[in-house]
Amino acid sequence: MIPPELRFWSIQCPGWLLLAYLVYAQGITAFGYEIGVRMGTQEPASEITEVGAAFWYGFALADLVFYIPILALGLLGHLRRTRWGQVLLGAGLGITVYWPIVCLAALVDAREAAGWNLTDEAPYWIVCLTIAAWGAWALIALLGEDPAAPQDKASTARVS
Repeated sequence: MIPPELRFWSIQCPGWLLLAYLVYAQGITAFGYEIGVRMGTQEPASEITEVGAAFWYGFALADLVFYIPILALGLLGHLRRTRWGQVLLGAGLGITVYWPIVCLAALVDAREAAGWNLTDEAPYWIVCLTIAAWGAWALIALLGEDPAAPQDKASTARVS
């Protein structure tokens, strides 16, 4: 069994690294897909088709308006050991497992599609499998935390 503090920090540290990666790779791209292409965080439409680029842009926009805020608030609340932090972090971790699976499934299915010219899939497999595996592990670890241990001020304020 993993000691509670080690489990806690093995959720927190990679979680903040993932958040920084998402802000850089996805959040900035949400302001314009071509920005991400120039930064090297997105593939040009010439390699993945216009539909592929639109698909990746959709993920970037959804990450900016939904996933990044939920993950950030969840990590912050979890760091403060609040119940709401556990709930939001659980939601964020669910997304963390979900999106890499979607991306890898699309990658495999698009291999024979007209216009799909992605020559090196290895970075996708490495990054997506690593993120999904950590997300699944962190979700299980989060579920194993003592729900009575983290207390937010609202739940501990009692009128005597």
